[in-house]
Parts: sequence; structure tokens; C-alpha cells
Amino acid sequence: MRLTTFWERMREHFGDTYADSIAQDYVLSKLDGRTVNTALADGEDAKTVWRAVCATFDVPSSLH
Repeated sequence: MRLTTFWERMREHFGDTYADSIAQDYVLSKLDGRTVNTALADGEDAKTVWRAVCATFDVPSSLH
């Protein structure tokens, strides 16, 4: 998954402001206690991060 696709899906599901807030502030256990932004900065694959977001939040299967 491209990073641009990741952010499109984040914004589509959460909206612009909330997507940014989740990425910056929410620590995900599926990302070993990192935020989305930290995991991406650490080089984690965007698809892996998206799957962690989907597992943590109620993301419709159409966006998986």
C-alpha cells in the first residue's frame, strides 16, 4: 500500500482532523505501543499500519 493511499483511507474514515489526531496521539498495541506517525517514521509498512488501525477501530471492510 502506498503512503498516499493510507492517508486517503484514514481521512475517508475518520475525517481530516480526527485522522491527524489519531495518527499523532493514539498509541496502538498492535504497533508495539507506537503511534501511527511513529510507526511510519520507523519504516513500518503502511499496509501493516493500516491493518493495525482497522483492528483497533471500527473500520468498514470496504476500506480494508
